[in-house]
Amino acid sequence: MFEQLKTLPQDPILSLMKTFREDPRTDKVDLGVGVYRDEAGNTPIMAAVQAAQERLLATETTKAYIGPAGTEGFNHLIGQLILGQDHPALRDDRVNVVQTPGGCGALRMAAEFLNLCQAGTTVWVSAPTWANHIPLLTGAGLDIREYPYLDKATLSVDFDAMTACLEQAAAGDVVLLHGCCHNPSGADLNADQWSAITDLVERKGLLPFIDIAYQGLGEGLDRDAQGVRLMAQRLPEVIVASSCSKNFGLYRERTGALMLISANAQQGKAATSQLLSAIRSHYSMPPAHGAAVVEMILDTPELMQQWQHELNGMCSRILELRAGLSQALTPAGDFSFIERQRGMFSFLGISPQQVQTLRDEFGIYMLDSSRINIAGLSTETLPRVAEALREVVEHTE
Repeated sequence: MFEQLKTLPQDPILSLMKTFREDPRTDKVDLGVGVYRDEAGNTPIMAAVQAAQERLLATETTKAYIGPAGTEGFNHLIGQLILGQDHPALRDDRVNVVQTPGGCGALRMAAEFLNLCQAGTTVWVSAPTWANHIPLLTGAGLDIREYPYLDKATLSVDFDAMTACLEQAAAGDVVLLHGCCHNPSGADLNADQWSAITDLVERKGLLPFIDIAYQGLGEGLDRDAQGVRLMAQRLPEVIVASSCSKNFGLYRERTGALMLISANAQQGKAATSQLLSAIRSHYSMPPAHGAAVVEMILDTPELMQQWQHELNGMCSRILELRAGLSQALTPAGDFSFIERQRGMFSFLGISPQQVQTLRDEFGIYMLDSSRINIAGLSTETLPRVAEALREVVEHTE
């Protein structure tokens, strides 16, 4: 049977990682892989995470299964982290949260759940969107349509085009939105745009599906969740997929959550029973360690304070790198959009040929789309990257 299979092309990011590793140059710079890096170029274990792990090691007494939903404590605390402790949806018992294997697990289980609600549900995704969104959703049998999101001339949100397109959506369609730190563009909806898109979704009877994978890395924990909180308050049903990979640095622990916000407690109970049935038939039980770390941090005041301090430092560093890169590129044109964007990623708006030149001649690696990981820069590498970018832009226009 296996002899009939053909080798598939490697994922572009994985291929870029391989090429980077094989490059012998010592001054090469990796701006492709989407992980947070510190000034030394490392992806460190956060101090709050390390402290929580040590406490777990000293107190954990079993490795038994934790059940398809994960632990009640983790789910409760993640709900509060995303929505805020006093959110009306929480008070009204409209919120149900289950732990998942990372944000990918949350997205895929949401897709399976939507297909249970209505086979072949139409999901509208932004163009561009994270590369794995479409495979995760179509793999569950959902139908994908795209709405324009990024103005290629200004590299900002083309909100008029976005809303005009979504006016074509039918009642019952799903709209996938990035809660903050849009991946791959870094262009986020502002407060007024969140309000307007909530009006549109409510008027047309659409279901918002929000992927919030970077809470705390844009403008802070609360401001990054403003869109989710608004929709959860205004709308009867919302689906939220979240990840602890970036804001807790738990990449390899695969810790995420899926939140169902329902019109009332009874509908939420029925919906969650269907979701848990889908989970049971896929991976059955989520991994425990990462969620236990997060639960301990969120439930321990001194660890919570330490984690927030570290996260705020990461966020501030990214904002400083954005400002520094934008200013350093000024002689080559208007790159002010880099400073206006939020989160780890930005499109530079340069051509694939220019990207290749940066890779070949300067050892600077990024995706062909010109998406870069801002957090892959440092105060040491930023000047050299900016100088190379200026040279390539000025000589190949």
